[in-house]
Amino acid sequence: MAVQSPSFPVPNAFELLCTQYAGRLPARLDDLAGPAHGTVDLPLHVVWSGRRSYGLEQPRSRMSLYRTVLAEGQRQDLIDFLNRDLLLAQWPVLRTLISRPIRDVWEAAFPELTSMRAATAA
Repeated sequence: MAVQSPSFPVPNAFELLCTQYAGRLPARLDDLAGPAHGTVDLPLHVVWSGRRSYGLEQPRSRMSLYRTVLAEGQRQDLIDFLNRDLLLAQWPVLRTLISRPIRDVWEAAFPELTSMRAATAA
């Protein structure tokens, strides 16, 4: 039995993920009003198992928090838990630790992230 190809284009997984992540983006990086110090406890809808509490003073903990929120958070979670200045400072390393769809969507929406990467490389 032969399987017929659909007559309409089927988006691939990468495109679907990019669309999903783009729909969660804040309007501006300045909207990211999360804390810059202290401890952040994520709600269950963002992290449903494992570690939920992150210390912003420890670089590895902070990086783990940002990776988790970027991947699993909804728009309001991004606004509430991410801090613009911390995101910009961490982006050159953080971008290598997140998935390509997340990285591509964020860098396309916010060119200042790619300028941070270029400034760090120089």
